[in-house]
Amino acid sequence: MKKLLLALVCALCLSLPSVAQELKSKLLFEVTFNLKPGVEVGQTLAGKRTIYPVKDGFFEGPNLKGKVLPDGADWFLQLNETSNKIDVRVTLQTNEGENIYVTYQGFLNLNADGTYYFRTTPYFETSSKKHAYLNNIVSVGVGTIVKLGETVSYKVYQIL
Repeated sequence: MKKLLLALVCALCLSLPSVAQELKSKLLFEVTFNLKPGVEVGQTLAGKRTIYPVKDGFFEGPNLKGKVLPDGADWFLQLNETSNKIDVRVTLQTNEGENIYVTYQGFLNLNADGTYYFRTTPYFETSSKKHAYLNNIVSVGVGTIVKLGETVSYKVYQIL
């Protein structure tokens, strides 16, 4: 019986038209983080660790606007001279007082010509009914170093 059911499910899946789509995105918001001075942990087995606590910040997008609460940090890991791993946990608070917990990881890779690749993958948790859609999306952040060690900003895009 199980084999018959499995065969029927497979046959159904094979008969459906492909749902593969071109990757599209839309801007969720832009966010700026002001950081406190880094706390040097030093060279570890994983790399050189520095923790950058978040002092404050703000965010704004088509459907979201508010401030960054001072309770998060970036557990920054320098892997080598040019590759760095980003590991952030922060809380955003909308102008309506609704909290959104954000976690993301990513990479900051420095290029020989002075440019850099700064990308993250934010995920959201909120109890807000208005912003509940954030709990079930995939997003990508494109980072900018505003002032080295002090301020960073991101454009965060929802992947559709």
